[in-house]
Amino acid sequence: MNRMSLPRSRRIVPVVAVAATAALTLAGCSSSSGGKKAEEDAAGVSAGKADTPRMTIAMITHAPSGDTFWDTIRKGAEAAAAKDNVKLIYSNDETAGDQANLVQNAIDQKVDGIAVTLAKPDALKAVVAKAEKAGIPVVGLNAGLSVWKQQGLLSFFGQDEAVSGQALGTKLNGTGAKHALCVIQAQGDVNLEERCAGVKKTFSGKTDILYVNGTDMPSVKSTITAKLKQDSSIDEVVTLGAPIALTAEQAVSEGGSKAKIATFDLNKDLVSAIQKGTIQFAVDQQPFLQGYLAVDSLWLYKTNGNFSGGGEQPVLTGPAFVDKSNVDQVAKFAAKGTR
Repeated sequence: MNRMSLPRSRRIVPVVAVAATAALTLAGCSSSSGGKKAEEDAAGVSAGKADTPRMTIAMITHAPSGDTFWDTIRKGAEAAAAKDNVKLIYSNDETAGDQANLVQNAIDQKVDGIAVTLAKPDALKAVVAKAEKAGIPVVGLNAGLSVWKQQGLLSFFGQDEAVSGQALGTKLNGTGAKHALCVIQAQGDVNLEERCAGVKKTFSGKTDILYVNGTDMPSVKSTITAKLKQDSSIDEVVTLGAPIALTAEQAVSEGGSKAKIATFDLNKDLVSAIQKGTIQFAVDQQPFLQGYLAVDSLWLYKTNGNFSGGGEQPVLTGPAFVDKSNVDQVAKFAAKGTR
């Protein structure tokens, strides 16, 4: 896969193009004889579905229970698995040690490939090395962009969280906001910490950090509400996930605050909130695409020796903004749970 150097605002386009090109290359044919036989002979694919030997791929994420963002990643992985004749074993645990145990379970099952998130990379370093030593190819997705090459992963699919945070901070500069509260729902998660650090770097106003327990939404609401009552100068709440944003919406209302809300990541309800104007905008990293490309890349590697990003560059799926100007285009896909 050739590397492309494009402006940040255009990064979403080449990623989609890469995925589409890979699919067309494998599913189509350009034989002078044409016809069905040529189509069936093209890389073991018939009628757009792989006819390659059945393989097993494990996807292990740090997803907390009940977060719809991760449901979207899983749907993408399942879509690729269905196309590629792959048995997908999906598991998740937000505790880094338990996530490492799930990776070890996949190794013990002798899977054909592993896709893993590295939210706390140090905790998974040893077990990822074990997988690679056992001859199991490993790719990263969503979390771990800064360490995927050092840990020997084949490819990485996601967004640069520092860049996305900086992009959000820059966008806030055009809204008139003066004092932002950046809410982190899992302390120590490198993705989340990098987002708020990025916001703080480019936002010209003041940025405070607030840690909450993202697994306890009543606690999230009460903590944000208390902070807003304590400091009435906060005029912007930045959240790092759709469920947190929707809870912050309640906190702003109950706290009598006039603060506006911007967030990272989408779900169906968040898209509706943008349409209504109760949430300003969201940074979309296309989780469906992350799940899809992670599984598809392992299939491509096993069946054709391909390295997404050439094994040297991450494949970026974001950031892109969803706001009033384009939310209606995204809404029809969000309704299906794929955005």
